[in-house]
Amino acid sequence: MKLLLNIKKERDDLGKQVSNLTNISPYKTFIKFCFAILLMTVSCFNIQAQSLNTNKKYTIGGISVLGNSSFGEQTIINFSGLKKDQEINIPGEEIGNAIKKLWGTKLFNNIEVYVTNIENNIAYLQIRLEDLPQLNELKVNGVKKGKIEGIVEDNKLKKGTKVTENLITNTKNFLTRKYKKEGFLNTKVHINTIEVKDSLKTARVNMVLNIDKGEKVKIKDIVFNGNEMISDKKLRKAMKSTKKINRLRILKRSKFVDSAYQADLSSVVDKFKEHGYRDARIVSDSIIYNNDKTISININVTEGDLYTFGDIKFIGNTVYTDKQLNNILRIKKGDTYNGVLLQERIADNSKPDANDITNAYQNNGYLFSTIRQVEVSADNNVIDMEIRITEGKPAYFNSVSVVGNERTNDHVIYRELKTRPGQLYSKAEVVRTVRELGQLGFFDAQEISPNFNNPNPVEGTIDMEYSVKETGSSQIELQGGYGGGGFIGTLGLSFNNFSMKNIFNKEAYKPVPMGDGQRLALRLQASRFFQTYSFQFSEPWLGGKKPVQFSTSISHTKQFLFDFINRRADRSRSFNITGITFGLAKRLSVPDNYFTLSNAIGYQRYDLNNYNTGLFTFGDGYSNNLSYTIGLTRNNTRFDPIFPTGGSNFSITAKFSFPYSTVNGVDYTALREERDLNESITQNVNSTPSQVQNARDRISEIDQERFKWLEFYKINFKGDWYNEIAKNLVLRPLVEFGFLGAYNNDRGAIPFERFFVGGDGLGQFSLDGREAIQLRGYPNQSLAPYDKSTGQVFNDGATIYNKFSLELRYPVTLKASAKIYGLAFLEAGNSWNSFKDYNPFNVNRSAGMGVRIFMPAFGLLGIDFGHGFDPLPGTTEKHGWETHFIIGQQF
Repeated sequence: MKLLLNIKKERDDLGKQVSNLTNISPYKTFIKFCFAILLMTVSCFNIQAQSLNTNKKYTIGGISVLGNSSFGEQTIINFSGLKKDQEINIPGEEIGNAIKKLWGTKLFNNIEVYVTNIENNIAYLQIRLEDLPQLNELKVNGVKKGKIEGIVEDNKLKKGTKVTENLITNTKNFLTRKYKKEGFLNTKVHINTIEVKDSLKTARVNMVLNIDKGEKVKIKDIVFNGNEMISDKKLRKAMKSTKKINRLRILKRSKFVDSAYQADLSSVVDKFKEHGYRDARIVSDSIIYNNDKTISININVTEGDLYTFGDIKFIGNTVYTDKQLNNILRIKKGDTYNGVLLQERIADNSKPDANDITNAYQNNGYLFSTIRQVEVSADNNVIDMEIRITEGKPAYFNSVSVVGNERTNDHVIYRELKTRPGQLYSKAEVVRTVRELGQLGFFDAQEISPNFNNPNPVEGTIDMEYSVKETGSSQIELQGGYGGGGFIGTLGLSFNNFSMKNIFNKEAYKPVPMGDGQRLALRLQASRFFQTYSFQFSEPWLGGKKPVQFSTSISHTKQFLFDFINRRADRSRSFNITGITFGLAKRLSVPDNYFTLSNAIGYQRYDLNNYNTGLFTFGDGYSNNLSYTIGLTRNNTRFDPIFPTGGSNFSITAKFSFPYSTVNGVDYTALREERDLNESITQNVNSTPSQVQNARDRISEIDQERFKWLEFYKINFKGDWYNEIAKNLVLRPLVEFGFLGAYNNDRGAIPFERFFVGGDGLGQFSLDGREAIQLRGYPNQSLAPYDKSTGQVFNDGATIYNKFSLELRYPVTLKASAKIYGLAFLEAGNSWNSFKDYNPFNVNRSAGMGVRIFMPAFGLLGIDFGHGFDPLPGTTEKHGWETHFIIGQQF
């Protein structure tokens, strides 16, 4: 019996090195396959001296399978699609299709189809094939163990994977490209496959993956030729990712990445266009390998002639006048030609809220508008432009939906949307909605995506879908440590997406009722010397109709006096503070809807029970603090509240009490004079001990009267800006100011509510309403007012402070599971006791660096290393380095 049909794909032995395997390219294999099909359609062989009639149909009398395969014969026949008693042409497309199907399973190798016998019009077929080998073991050389798992995942090299030439080639190409992107320009990857010979019938191979990354190739120099009007330095600066070696540069390395290099060549051309050289181009470029394993880059350019703008005409505009569009374009006849600037003023794709013509139209409903700039003349190097505008039909939101929220109830999200069905389309409102959803804190701000569905330019409609990804919105604080002479334990629970209405619904506890956007926080902190309990609750949409936030908090603190003799807490002597606060905050619509007006009424009662520490002049007694706080804030930071990249945040608050001294009939002038007299007795060296003690007792009585009801006013201002000066590199300036004043100078400033500057800014033991102002590089609360004439440091807090800060931030990762960014800072600040001593430029300066880690379950964590350049109050040498640990607050 002679061979009638032999369609085959040959494959080299898997034991060969990859250098041999890759000689058989996919193109060569494909050519072989096509040639075999061609042979099938044109070849005709004799079988036992019987001629095959190519115009005759044959019936399959039987199909057999031969070869090394773990699959059953009937399974392979089913894969081929051929069936007994099926009519086929020999040669014909049926057998060709069967071979294609077998190849398509990606399970077999060396597929061959034979006609073994023909009796009249009955043909008997035989399929010969082999299983593709499975990957048995993988060994990776040349990389760290921690990187191997990533290589296996990225290239799908798990045990049992079918080993094909494509798998080997793709793995080699992937790893070569990967390491070249990291600066290893001479990366070499070798792959060996070794056949496993054992008692198992399954074809298997072991793979050895050898990776030789070589040394990182750095750029020694970048040289430009042909440029006369723009210097090499400016052109090198235009290359954002391709940099020559500079030991002082930290953020950009001098590695060579071809894809980034090609993009930088375009940036070089853009730099010429920015300066009027419209015809500039790269003539050629070359890479020179140096003996010190670095490379040098030569770039040959031609600048062309200098161009200027001529007439700029708008064509097709009816919504905006030429004057209005010119105000946005801000380019005049005679200006040096700048093609990059022209494109940005028409459509700046780098800023979603840019002031450009495209956004002007899209913010007015013209989603389907198109704007093109066309050069109509370039005579005498003067370019006349036409900006051709097709306005189209105004677009309206047909439907607005949100997907991806599983825990957060729909109404919590929909009330924050600035886009509504039937509303005229506005890109600004879409961008604002993304910001508002990110500011909620319930979703990963980096994953919020506005999806435009079913755009219909004819009817002028668009379906808007916001895709969100929920992240952990609750936090737990559980910590313990030693401080202040004893163990301190803290338990805190914060639920930032709480649902109070389901608090009695057992089915809603997963683990607590969630989804209504409310905030509930409980905190307990205790040691031998103090106990603190607090409860906070806020509802951002009181009544569910308008953005009016209701908040309340209750707290109680008890601190016991430390007995220096027996080193224990004396529980018979205590200082207790109980407070309650109610607040309302309303989002305003004017001057714009980024403003919020807040109001709060608070009451604190301070009880001293034989608590003599020197902090207050009276050890027994009480003070009442009933105050009203009003605040105005404007926050348009975007988009991620953990790592804002733009916008600003300003706040000014005023807190004040009722002016009791105007109505209570107490002569505070007489009390002050009497107090001054007794104070002089305590300082007079000739006073007897009894006189001193009597004077002190009287001072305590006077101060108890002065502070029975606290009388004060307090002003705070804080402003910070965020500006993305480069990709993900954010600059954040900050200014703070605070002042605590008194209505009646004879009554004086109260000993509570004061400012304590220095350190990490955490409010440690804030028992008396004090504000801890962060200023890194110095110990906590160390920058106290200082009287140079007497050398006295006033450690009981200040009535005035100001602070300036400049921070540079760069993210490591902004994933929902953990957001990490590094920072460098410059800071300066100080505090004073009166305006006559106040000098905003007499400050303590510091600089340093740090890192922040935000995890949804634990909040913000971080560490800072700050260097104080100035001496502490009362000292003469600069302070030096200070380490700060940050827990639960954001700078």
